[in-house]
Amino acid sequence: MGALEDQSALITGASRSIGRGIAEAFGREGAAVVVNYHSNEDGAEETVEIIENEGGSAISVQADVSDEDEARTLVETAEEEFGSIDVLVNNAGILEPATLDEMDIETWDRTISTDLRGTFLVTRFAIEGMLDRGSGRVINVASQLGIKGASELTHYSAAKGGVISFTRALAREVAPDVQVNAIAPGPIETDMLDDTTEEWRERKEAEVPLGRIGTVDEVVPTAVLLAGEGGDYYTGQTLSPDGGDAMH
Repeated sequence: MGALEDQSALITGASRSIGRGIAEAFGREGAAVVVNYHSNEDGAEETVEIIENEGGSAISVQADVSDEDEARTLVETAEEEFGSIDVLVNNAGILEPATLDEMDIETWDRTISTDLRGTFLVTRFAIEGMLDRGSGRVINVASQLGIKGASELTHYSAAKGGVISFTRALAREVAPDVQVNAIAPGPIETDMLDDTTEEWRERKEAEVPLGRIGTVDEVVPTAVLLAGEGGDYYTGQTLSPDGGDAMH
């Protein structure tokens, strides 16, 4: 019996990378999974297929989480399909490096809208059902950069720092009925690193105490922990599978 047997989970941005890894792991642990995606329909369908081939249950739902109506419809679709949302993982996010003096307003707004507003919107609509039932888990995927910051990523760092503060505040607000935690991964081998240079990678690896870039498989167990019985005494916490990059 899996750790999430008879649970249902909604995971935003689950067509690739960390979101996809969490979705597949939740499916293996017995959860019925809603795989949200924005534009990568093929990736979402592949994720659903993998979950189903391993004996799980999953559907894909397209939605832009930064759009109020689409976020509401996403939550309503998940609740209609599986009866409830027991675990919400807010993972959808974008990263577009730019120095502040060269950053256009649209880039700032787009990052804050997806990474922070999207977390608020989906949680806002999902929390109603959780509070009505008196139970639920919210897991927000932040970043170690929300703790330490980074050059050329003031917008991303601000958004992810906001996610961490949102997590702490909401955890106090909805306890003890709903538990709210965050995951702040370090540099992870995902498509977000596709455009980085070899020089950047070498510098980053030298900065990380464990000396390397992490993998999706090293982030996923933290989400499984927080979603299952192992996370029963966690709330308002930010767990950081980051190789020691941002010790706090």
